[in-house]
Parts: sequence; C-alpha cells; structure tokens
Amino acid sequence: MLRPSDFYVLAGLAVNHDRPWTLRGLASELQVDHTLVHRALERADTAGLYLAGARAVNAGELEQVLIHAARFIAPAKLGELVAGVPAAWAVEPIASLVHQSGDDPPPVWPSATGHVRGQAFVPLHPAAVVAAAASTRLAELLATIDTLRTRDPRLRAIAESALGPLLKRHVHPSARAA
Repeated sequence: MLRPSDFYVLAGLAVNHDRPWTLRGLASELQVDHTLVHRALERADTAGLYLAGARAVNAGELEQVLIHAARFIAPAKLGELVAGVPAAWAVEPIASLVHQSGDDPPPVWPSATGHVRGQAFVPLHPAAVVAAAASTRLAELLATIDTLRTRDPRLRAIAESALGPLLKRHVHPSARAA
C-alpha cells in the first residue's frame, strides 16, 4: 500500500532525473533516512510508479495516481492558524492560477522558521519544509501535489492542469511514455 511519504520520495526523484543519484544521496536531499527512500521505491515499483530498470519515475502512471488517488492516500485539510511556510495553492505554479480573496489565510506547512501566518497544511513528510526550501523544482511539484490532496474540486482541477506540464519538465524523457 502506498504511503504519503512515497509521493514525497517520487517527487524528489522526479525533479532530480537529470543527474546520477544514489539512495543515500536522494535521502540526503530529501532530509530523510535512506531506508525510507528504499522502501518507498520498492512500493512504487510494485505499484508501477517507479521503473527500477531505468531508475526513473513512471510519469504517466504517477500523474494518474496523483490526480485520482492522492486525496485518498494522503488526504489534507486545513487546520488552525499557525506560522509557517506557504504551501499548496499559495505557491507557484498554482498560486498564479488561483483567484483567491485576500481575506482567506493561505495554506502553510507549520514551521518554527516560517514567516507567513496561515492555515496549517500537513506536508507529505515533515522534512519537506527544509528540502523544498533548497529546491525550487521540488517546491513546485510538492505544491501541485498538495493541491491535488485537497477536497476542493476547483483547486484540484487547477492542479491537475498544471501537473502534466510540470512532470514533463521534470521527469526523464524515457519515463514519460511508460
């Protein structure tokens, strides 16, 4: 069974497709233990989301699972007002596509180092806050995945339209058609 952290690992792998990687190296970039990466890739391989032979994300299958199942595997709802880092539809590439009233507090990943007050939005993995700060590409993909995790059909539709082009930009060409 897939776990929310599996999506986190696949997102990290997707944005790092253009360079050689090791389990420990990917784990270090994602700020997690290498065993979490190993187990996530095993589950993803079983589910057809990771191509072990190509050492790449199966973009087509991942896109379908994120669109249709992310909200069930890793459901997210807004929590209390906290200090944090902007997340989901408050981050590009989704933020510029969403027309939101100025009265609604933005979704944020709770963080002691966060500078924005908004509604708590639990990330796919607690380490996402640090890892996304170090990688704009990872931050964009995680924001899109987070938006797909919501219950709001309007926001999910916006994220769905952004996901395909984002994966095409970030995923290795040999894994797109698989």
